[in-house]
Amino acid sequence: MNLNRKKLGSLECVLLDALPAGTRPQLEVVLCHGVNAPGDDLVPLGAEILERNSKLAASVQFCFPAGPIDSAAYGMPGGRAWWEIDWGMFEKMMLTGDYSPLRKAAPPGLKAAREALQSMLDVLRAQTGLATNRVVLGGFSQGAMLATDLALHLSENVGALCLFSGTLINETQWRSLAGARKGMPVFQSHGRQDPLLPISNAEALRDLLIQAGLAVEFLPFNGQHGIPAEACTRLSNLLGKLSGAAS
Repeated sequence: MNLNRKKLGSLECVLLDALPAGTRPQLEVVLCHGVNAPGDDLVPLGAEILERNSKLAASVQFCFPAGPIDSAAYGMPGGRAWWEIDWGMFEKMMLTGDYSPLRKAAPPGLKAAREALQSMLDVLRAQTGLATNRVVLGGFSQGAMLATDLALHLSENVGALCLFSGTLINETQWRSLAGARKGMPVFQSHGRQDPLLPISNAEALRDLLIQAGLAVEFLPFNGQHGIPAEACTRLSNLLGKLSGAAS
C-alpha cells in the first residue's frame, strides 16, 4: 500500500491507497479522528477495508486529516482535536443523565474546524479532479460530528456520510440544513453501552436525518465507544457499491 503525508490547506493529512503509480482515485474517503487521538488514528481502519475488498484497491483512496488543535497542552501528547471539549459539561451530563445540553450545543471552534476541513477538501478535490458526490465523508466521535456538520453545510451531497460513534449537536442548525441533503446516503454505527455519547442521542441524530429524507443505515451494536468489525464490513460494502467494486 502507498502511504503519504502531505499538507492540504491548513491540515496535515495521511493519504492511503493501493493505486497503481500515476493513477487517480475514482472515489475519495475522508475520515476524521476522534478527540485527543493522533491524526493517523484511523489509518489502520482504511488498510483493513482495502484488505477486506481487494477490488477497492483499483479506485479508492483514503485521506485522514489531523485536527488543528494540539492536545499536548491537555495532557495528551501526540493527540489532536478539532475543537476544545467542555469536559465540565460532559461530567455534569454523565452525573445527571441529561444529555440535552449536548444536543443544543454549537461548540466554540466548530465553525473554524468545519472551514478548515472544507478548505482541505477543496484542495483534495482539485488535485484528484473528483466531484463532491465522489467523496465519502466521515469520522469517529468528534470527527463524526465534524463530518456531519460539513456535509450538511455543503452546497451538494457527498457520495455518503459515515458516522462511527457520532452524536447530535447543533440541533437547531442541523435540522434547518438537513432538508437540502435529501437522498444522501448515511451509514451510522453506535454502541448500546456507550458511556460517553449515549446511543439515545445517536438515535436522535438518525431520526433527524431520516425525517429530512436522507437514506440512513443504522447499526447499533453491543459495545461501548468504538468501531466494531461489522461496521468495517458495512463501510466496505458501501464503498464497493459507490465505486462499482462490490465484493
